[in-house]
Amino acid sequence: MDQENRLTSWLESENRQKSFEGWDFSSIQENFWQEETSWDYTEIVRHYLKPDMRLLDMGTGGGELLTHFSHPFHQTSVTEGWEKNYQLLLTTLAKKGVEVKFVKEDDQLDFSDNQFDIVLNCHESFSLDEVKRVLKPGGLFITQQVGDLNGINLASRLIPNFEKKDFNLHLSSVVRELKKRDFDILDQYESYPSQKFFSMDALIYYVRTIEWEFPGFSVLTHQKELIELEEELKRVGFIYNQEHRFLVSCINQK
Repeated sequence: MDQENRLTSWLESENRQKSFEGWDFSSIQENFWQEETSWDYTEIVRHYLKPDMRLLDMGTGGGELLTHFSHPFHQTSVTEGWEKNYQLLLTTLAKKGVEVKFVKEDDQLDFSDNQFDIVLNCHESFSLDEVKRVLKPGGLFITQQVGDLNGINLASRLIPNFEKKDFNLHLSSVVRELKKRDFDILDQYESYPSQKFFSMDALIYYVRTIEWEFPGFSVLTHQKELIELEEELKRVGFIYNQEHRFLVSCINQK
């Protein structure tokens, strides 16, 4: 492929990403692979979730994960901070009886004290003080998070002069803060799964979606770096990256 056609193809991939909604990567699944963690978030949630529980799902995205739990709609509340997904939820979950709220700030959850039996959070930022406030005594908090080392392997090759953001988000840091707030830990896991991209289209689509990990990236401004990654793809058959995940489940004791 000559340089002009290659650039055109990459720009088309970048433009196609604009239609992304919810948290659905099915359009690139044939050219993208991520190693599974040793735990299964959905199975852990199912283990603790009971039909009579009042449930809050923070940062529900398009509600994709929530559907796996088949929880009664009238017992379910969700938050979302991305306007595009929020509007989608109003036409889907809200019409089924789920309480849908737009929440931009982690420390300002628009719910009453002691309202929920269980709070779920998968890859959404949170304020532990707010989570504790809305949880009933004895309530459960289950969160799977993207850790602070996530994606830096790829970002360091794609973003010139890349510097890791100065923040600590990993299993031990979160467990420490939970214990300070009188949460008892039930489960805790941490993993660094491999990730592979088998096409430039999948890579560009992914990077433009997870834009906060690749600050300032665009096809036009990062052609040199993309060409270097394409060489890696040709040599070894994939472009490598490494993720960072951890999970904690706990009980609110006070």
